[in-house]
Amino acid sequence: MRRIILARHGQPDFPAETHLCLGHTDLSLGPLGKMQAALLAEELGSLKLTSLFSSPLLRCSQTAGAFGQPFVIEKDFIEQDMGSWDGLSFETIKQRFPALYQARGKNPLLVPDCAETLLQVQARALSALQRCTTACCGDFAIVAHASVIQAILASVIRIPLSESWKVRLPYGAYAVLLWNDGFQVETVRKLPHPPMSPDLAGSLLAAADPGQKVEAHCRAVAKKAAEIADALPISLDRNALVCAAILHDVARTKRNHASVGAEWMETIGYAKEAELIRQHHDLETEALDEAAVLYLSDKCIQEDRPISIKERFESSAAHCITAEAKDAHARRYASAKALQTRVNTLCGHPVIL
Repeated sequence: MRRIILARHGQPDFPAETHLCLGHTDLSLGPLGKMQAALLAEELGSLKLTSLFSSPLLRCSQTAGAFGQPFVIEKDFIEQDMGSWDGLSFETIKQRFPALYQARGKNPLLVPDCAETLLQVQARALSALQRCTTACCGDFAIVAHASVIQAILASVIRIPLSESWKVRLPYGAYAVLLWNDGFQVETVRKLPHPPMSPDLAGSLLAAADPGQKVEAHCRAVAKKAAEIADALPISLDRNALVCAAILHDVARTKRNHASVGAEWMETIGYAKEAELIRQHHDLETEALDEAAVLYLSDKCIQEDRPISIKERFESSAAHCITAEAKDAHARRYASAKALQTRVNTLCGHPVIL
């Protein structure tokens, strides 16, 4: 019995975070998509895949590239050509093609001008699947698009093509087919979720690629967080703390980076780390817990070097222009000093300068 993985690519880098109707429009992966690709590679790497195939579009070839093994481009796994809608925002489509947009909500077999039909997608995808199955031995994976995978699964589980959209497959999710003189479905809509560890957190940070300076800062904060956790005479989830510290600035290039980073981690299924990341800029309670230790550790590191709480806040004060920003800065400074006192008192020696 052979296993065939049908993996959907990670989330593309939508311009201005506006979702587009992506057919042949060729977008690369965004930071979240790169992390989803890394998780797929981490989870599926244990299967010892003999072959790897990919759609020719960037969002798939970059996802396949995360697996760290050679892959073959198979043109017939390309996404459905959406014709006159391809590359347009859904808001634009609603405005320009209101009748067809509404009708497609009820009947997805309807297509815009010059678009490819789902029947055509299914025919070429099934043909390519059969070629791949014949061409290689053992288990293999295909990185493709939602409509392609849904069309294949509709055929295998024998549902009407018009209902293929009901087989939900989020970015970075996968399905597993079994082959033994015929295809059958083993698993549908599986999101990769390997156990979180400092090594995995580091791989996700590197995949998101926030820049060398940010990566160095995150690793220095993680080292400080581990030092504080080891010194405190209280019970903490050290693994979650260190992993969250490694990833706390994963979205540093984005506005409201703490919230965005937390949202990314929630999306890929790591809720505890997400909550710690969300609070690393502004604590929500006065509890001395993992969130507080991460918050304090971040304030002890400037770039990748240790710094005193006083120096850190004095150096950042100049960036506060408005009264609101100055008030927020003062609040964070007071919170950090209070935590510093509590931690140093509990530890019996100054672990925070």
